[in-house]
This record gives sequence, structure tokens and C-alpha cells, in this order.
Amino acid sequence: MTMSAMPGMNPGSDAMFKIGDQVVHASKPEWGKGTVVSAGATTHEGKKCQRLSVRFSRAGLKTVMTGVAPIEPAGQVAEVLKPKDDGHHDPLPIASAGHKELLSIMTEIPERARDPFATPAQRLRATLDLYKYDSDGGGLVDWAAAQSGLADPLSRFNRHELEEYYRMFEKNLRKHLSQVVRDANNVPAAELVSIAKSAPPAAQRALQKLHRPR
Repeated sequence: MTMSAMPGMNPGSDAMFKIGDQVVHASKPEWGKGTVVSAGATTHEGKKCQRLSVRFSRAGLKTVMTGVAPIEPAGQVAEVLKPKDDGHHDPLPIASAGHKELLSIMTEIPERARDPFATPAQRLRATLDLYKYDSDGGGLVDWAAAQSGLADPLSRFNRHELEEYYRMFEKNLRKHLSQVVRDANNVPAAELVSIAKSAPPAAQRALQKLHRPR
């Protein structure tokens, strides 16, 4: 079960889902697209929402509350094949990308962590959330799935390639974290402490290293 919400998103929106709807968990893109298998009304902090059972292509069956988890229609995110009006499918750019395009796709910081319309606190949360991935085992594949939009990244890359891309991504992430921390200079101290405490352990270590006297 997951009750986590993506910073900057708006869980608990008025969107209502029914059995058969195709959805995604915005803060867990590595789960892939999901199909709603059951939907019931519930409340969260006094607000009406839904309790959904969703079978995700890469994570299996999960139960979520829309008042907490940022569940969105699948059409709002990139998929490996994008349907056209005539029923045919156009592959995403990654399907035919050259070396430079692949390098950009796999190593750039996701838009949600760079969104200029988000507050500094939201960008900081989204950036720290990226530290939930790692280069070991399934963590590497989960990162690659989220980064590329591919349900099975190993169908496009070998593990050595993913490890190389991840090392470059980590370098970009460290640089980006330094910038968003500076941008968050005016965020209230109490909120910064709360953000740091809720961040993945690797993100907390990165923050400590960033603030370590040189």
C-alpha cells in the first residue's frame, strides 16, 4: 500500500476513477501504467476521495487513496507508444533517439524538479525525492523506467549502459540539489527541517554533505 504524495502535485483532486480506467501514480512513474480494478468512496481529513485498487504493469496490485496519492489519468504522462487519432501508434523519441538524445533523456533532471512555476520548497521536495533511486538491483531499473518512460528499460539498454547513465545522472542531481537549496534560502526554517526529515536517507546524506564545512 502506498499513501505517499508527490510534492507539487495536488492529491485529493475532484477526479473520480472507475473500474477499467488507466492511471499512473505521479510520484511512482517506475510502476508503469495501471488499471483500476476496484474503486470505493472514502474520506481523508474530512474530504471525500477514493480508495482504489490498481494493478500496475511493473509493480503489481497496489491500494491507494486519492486523497493522499497523486493518481492521474494515464494520458497525462508519456507512454512507450502514443496512440494517434487513426488508431496507430507513434513511438516516443527514445525509440529512435541517437546518442546525444539518449544522453539527454537519461541524464537530465526530471521536469517536476525543475518546474519554474513550482515554489522553491516544492522543487526541493521533488529533487530530494529523486534520491529514492540507487544503482543497485531493482533500484537502477526503477530509475531507468521513470527516466525513460519504458516499461522494461532492459529491452532498450544493457545494465552497463544504465549504470553509466546513472553515474552521469547522479552528478547532475548533485549540482541541481546545490542550486535548489540556494533557491530555498527564504523558505521558513521549520518547513526546511520538515522537508529534510521526510526525504529518503540518501537525500539526507546529500544535504549533510552539501552543508559540511569545506
